[in-house]
This record gives sequence, structure tokens and C-alpha cells, in this order.
Amino acid sequence: MTSEIVSIARAELTADASRALITALNAELSAMYSEPGANHFGLDPAEVSGRRGAFLLVSLDGTPVGCGAVRLIDAEKGELKRMYVAPAARGKGLSKQLVTALESEARALGAKRLVLETGTRQHAALALYRGMGFHSIPLYGEYRLSPDTSVCLGKDL
Repeated sequence: MTSEIVSIARAELTADASRALITALNAELSAMYSEPGANHFGLDPAEVSGRRGAFLLVSLDGTPVGCGAVRLIDAEKGELKRMYVAPAARGKGLSKQLVTALESEARALGAKRLVLETGTRQHAALALYRGMGFHSIPLYGEYRLSPDTSVCLGKDL
């Protein structure tokens, strides 16, 4: 049995590997949610760099297979965004490692609470987040516009 080397590191949102993973995520979400207004793809590179946030890539044996971001909403609240692991890399615990790394990034940025939105049909994502201590919260921000497809969760750090 061979062991795969997992690495999680900061990356630029505009890097080729980052854009390829975001494109795959968007395609998967578009196929899952065809309703108007159900997809929220916006994330500005400035929101996930410096002291405002972080964008992380997960790699297996040097190949990027996943990504996720945290951005500060205010001085004490961060938001997880753009969480994705390629289908071929799922089931290896990478999402949990990625959420843990993003929580560490959020703490380093001064966040005391994390929030996120995921879709009602993303059962594995909902199980992951709930298993990591996230609880249902009221819809916030742009997600109030998609109450039939959005679930918002929060967690104190």
C-alpha cells in the first residue's frame, strides 16, 4: 500500500491550478442547481489575500485536487468559500483537513466565528460541516435570495 503525500498551502486565486479547480466546482454546482439565482460564484482575489483572507490548494503527490477560501466579513467573522475536492480525490479525508486549515487561517486573521453557505443538495458537504461543529444559522447576505437551495451554517472558533 502506497501513501499519498497531502499538502495544503496558500495560493493565488488567479493561479492556473486555482482557476481550474474553481471551473470544475462551478460546473458541478451548475449541473446540480439549475434554478435562477442558485449559484453564487463571486469571489474577488483581494478578499482572499493578505490580512483579508486566504485561498488554499490541497495537493496529492504534488497535483492540486482541491481548494477552499476564507475571507473576513468583519473584524471577528470569517466566511468559508469555494470549498471543493475533485471527485477522484474524495473519500480520503481531504475536505476535513482543508476545513481545519481554513479554520487556522481564520484564527490567524483574528476571526472568532466562521460562517458558510452550502447547497441543500450537497449532503456530503452538510455532513462534513455538521460533523466539524457547524450549526444551522439564518440565511445571510446574498443567500437570502435563494432560500430553496441555500443552507447557512456557523461555528465559534
